[in-house]
Order: sequence, then structure tokens, then C-alpha cells
Amino acid sequence: MSDAENPLEPFKRATTATIRAIAGDDELDVVFGAGPPVVRGGTLRLPIPAVGANQTEIDAVRGVGDEFALRFRHHNAQLHARYSPEGGPAQEMFEWIESARIASIGAMRMKGVAQNLDAHLEVQCKQAAFDTITAETDAPLSVAVGLLVRQQLTGRELPPSAEHVVQYWREHVLENAGEHIEALREHVTDQDAFANLCRNIIADLGLPIDLTDPNEGDTNPEDMDTMDQSEEADSEFSPEDVVLDEDSAGEENSDGDATTVEMDAHADMEEGAGETDPDEAPMPMPDDAGRIPVDNNYKAYTERFDEIIKAEDLCDADELIRLRQLLDQQLLSLQHATSKLANRLQRRLMAKQNRTWEFDLEEGILDAARLTQVVVDPMNPLAYKQEKETKFRDTVVTLLIDSSGSMRGRSITIAAMCADIMGRTLERCSVRVEILGFTTRAWRGGESREAWINDNKPSNPGRLNDLRHIVYKGADDSWSRSRRNLGLMMREELLKENIDGEALIWAHNRVVTRPEQRKVMMVISDGLPVDNSTLLVNPSNFLEQHLKYAISMIEDHSPVELVAIGIGHDVTHHYKRAVTITDAEQLGGAMTDQLAELFEIKA
Repeated sequence: MSDAENPLEPFKRATTATIRAIAGDDELDVVFGAGPPVVRGGTLRLPIPAVGANQTEIDAVRGVGDEFALRFRHHNAQLHARYSPEGGPAQEMFEWIESARIASIGAMRMKGVAQNLDAHLEVQCKQAAFDTITAETDAPLSVAVGLLVRQQLTGRELPPSAEHVVQYWREHVLENAGEHIEALREHVTDQDAFANLCRNIIADLGLPIDLTDPNEGDTNPEDMDTMDQSEEADSEFSPEDVVLDEDSAGEENSDGDATTVEMDAHADMEEGAGETDPDEAPMPMPDDAGRIPVDNNYKAYTERFDEIIKAEDLCDADELIRLRQLLDQQLLSLQHATSKLANRLQRRLMAKQNRTWEFDLEEGILDAARLTQVVVDPMNPLAYKQEKETKFRDTVVTLLIDSSGSMRGRSITIAAMCADIMGRTLERCSVRVEILGFTTRAWRGGESREAWINDNKPSNPGRLNDLRHIVYKGADDSWSRSRRNLGLMMREELLKENIDGEALIWAHNRVVTRPEQRKVMMVISDGLPVDNSTLLVNPSNFLEQHLKYAISMIEDHSPVELVAIGIGHDVTHHYKRAVTITDAEQLGGAMTDQLAELFEIKA
């Protein structure tokens, strides 16, 4: 196809040439296609804007390429890993500040790159809904610090959505860490010295961090002058796990390319990362009813403000109808998926009773199949049959949906569509379905945190936010009466923090006491638990460890079969039985086979 036939070709060539020039690598392989930007081997894959995209969208996509190129040239992954805190808000802040360093190098040297990076940052912040923040408690400190450092290093005004985050923390950050932030200017091109100062900034702001000497060990700093691309070969762009989601804010073009940017606030759960030492107390076991207790090493500061609430109580009826209509519009393209999935599952689930008979009885229902023998030989006695009572395993399924802020946009839409399709399908298969959601009542601490402050902030207080567990559909509720409740997931102000471990135990303890013989719990999530108010004053892996405990207890000590669907996030290393989807279209295609396998009955 010629340039005249495809106007995207000149964009591809120009962007590729720019990235190679900035990265200082004429051999860098740059390709374009659907999906998030990613580096694999020596290849960088980027999305491209749709035909007809406006200048801001084009600049934002160029900004992604520029960030990759700058990172190739000016970021040392091994050195970064040595200095980085392990998990929690401290690590998040460290990543944001390093991102600011890399961006500042390009912005100070090239005006065009600065413009692209600003456009990209504005899209990121809007996708994370930073422009809607109305209180300091809603503004993430780690993000604000990174953005403030970026402003200080470049001398450029922040884009409006980014400034909206920083304004709540600027005075506090500069008062406590201003001296070290100012010192960063002298070390922008020296990653080693910059990382040292970065750790000081984190300590200045009171975040827990191990400040032992990162240079301890046998690693020779001279061996790390350039980025180890083999280590980063299969990793996606950090620090914010920036994902160019082709469905987030625009239609795909014919090549499957798009322009929008989505921020995933979760990081991967690494085995053994930053683990706390467990107490010597034995692991608690399920009670006689099968309910799982809270881990001995986990606690909530108070449970007075937690709530379990029905979806219809969180929204007025008219708004709920409007939100349901919005969800229905998203489901139009998948209207055939339900029938296809139902037919496959119906053959595999042991939820439908099959009729069996006992023959050659002296009484019961006349066996019509034996009448011919009586006609041929009247001396043959009449034969009777009776329907045999068949024992079968009736089934109940719980869908537990992550309703956290990082699910905003396409992720929560996919989750709602998945819940709708699975709910209707399983109902057709005579399977009782319960649909639950979990989030918190407030951003970064609610009344629980206020109570802790009023009690003079005792150390290691445990969970410091108010849980909100939502019942979209009870197992005994009919689908026709509950279907509109799923529209509530489309209400963005509902989505706040996520404390997965307690949610898993809550949902499990509801389903394990049900009378059905077979119990399945499906978790739909996009990553790790995150609650800044809790993580700031507890060990950085406090919530992660409890999630591991909850998964282990269910998988190893419960009759409930636990499966998981990762929405744009690989959860196969969290759960023994899991599948990952990145687009709703998979629900009507490959997901039909994969979901059916999840419900396969063991021989």
C-alpha cells in the first residue's frame, strides 16, 4: 500500500526515525500494532493513532514513543532495581520520580519532545480521573511528588489534570523534602546519585523504606553503564504500567490501532517481594460450617464503619436504569455469545438432572416399549417402569468483581459485561448465581482513619479504610429482578480502593454455607490490593500477604472451587486456576472455550 493510500505510513516512518535518534540506536526495531506498548527482545511495539485523530491525540502517542526512547538511552534497569524500595507507596513514589528524571532529560533538550510528553501526561492523568479530584485525601501523594519533581526539573507548567493532583500536596512536599528535591537538579544525568536523593525524599515524607546501602554486594557498577535490555525484554513500560488501550476512548481503525491511554495503578505480585515475618501462631482453620477466619497476622483498626449493601441502595432507580442502558449498548456486539457459551456449559455442568428409569417392575408406569412382546405372545406379563431418583450435584457460582479505581474505563466495562453474560448463561444452566463487588467507602482512608488519628495514631494499626461490599445479585434472587443492578458498575464515583483479601473471605463465607453440593467462586480483578491509608502506616506488603493467605485457605482448605479472570492483568501466578482477557470480544470467541474449561467437572 502506498503512502497516498495509507496516511499512517508517513507517521510510522517519522516516529520510528525519531525514536531511533533519541534512543541512539539506529538498529532498534519499532513496529506498530494493537495492544499495549511493550518491549520484547530487540523490538519495541507501539500503537498508532486512528485515521482522523486530532493533534493532541497524535502528540500523546508520540509522547509514548519518546518516553520509551529516553528510557532506552538514559535508564539503567539494574541500578534502578538496586535502589528501589520493595512494594507499597514508597516504590510507587520512587518509580514516579525516576520517570520524572527521564522525562526531564528529553523535555529540557528538545521542545517538540517536551510538548509530546506533556500531551501524553495529560491523557494519563485524565484516564486516572485525576482531573475530578476534589479533596486532598483523593490525591495520591506518590503521584503528586513525581509530578512536582518533574515540574521542578523541567521548569515547565504541568498539564491541567496533573496540576490538579499536585496542588493538594505542593506545600507539604516542599516543606518536608524541598531541599532534596532542589538538589536533584544537579544529578539528572547521574542515575546513581539521583536515586540516592530520591530515597532521601521518600524518607523525608515519612514513607517506610529500607535505607540500607544499596551498593552492598558483588555487583560492579562499571558493568551497568547501559540498560540491560535482556532483563527488560518481556516487561511493559514502567513506572505506571502505562497501557495504550485500543478501546478506552475511541474506535479502532481497520488495522486495530488506536490512541487512548489507560493507567493501571496495580503492580504485579512478585513471589516473596518484601514479605513480613509471620508470627509463630498456627494458621487458623475453617470452622465447622467451612467459614474462613481472618489471618492471625492481619487486622482492621475498626470494623464499625464497614458496610455490606445492596446495589439498589447505592443509586436511585432512574439513574440505575440509565446506567443499565449504557451497559446494554456495550453488550450489543456480544449478543450471540450468551447462547454459544450456554450450550457449551450446559453439556459440562452437573446442574441439570438427567432422567433415569428402573425397568421390569411389577408396578409403576406401563413400559410401552415392551407392549409388542405382549401382542406377539399374550402369555408374556405386562412390564412396568419407574423413574429413578437421581442424585446430582446442583451448583452455585459466586462472581466477585473488583470495583477499585484502577478498574475505571474499559476494565470495569469488560467486568460488567462478563458478569452479565456469565449471570444470564449460568441461570439458563439451572445454576444459582451470586454477583458481588468490593471497594471502599472512601479514597485513602475514611472514618476508620479518622478514628485512628483521634486515638493518637498507634503504630501498626492494620487496615485503615472503610470496606464497602456490594451485593448486585443474591444467589436466590431472580435474574430479571437483578439484571439492572449491574449497571451500577458503570458509575465511576463508586470505584475507590480495593482490599482483596477480606473481600475473598467475605464472598467465600457467603457461598460455603449454601446448601448446593458444588460451589464455585470466580474472582474478576485487575491486580493487587491497594489502599494508601493502610500501606502508609503498615508493612508495605500488609495487604498483599493477606490476599495470599485468603487464596491459599480457599484453594487448600475449602470445598469451594476458586477460579479467576484477570482483566488486562495476568493472574495465573496468583491463582491455580485462572484465565486472562484483554478485550470483551474474547468473551464471544476464545473465552467460550476457556470459561467452559474452568467449569469442567472432575472425573
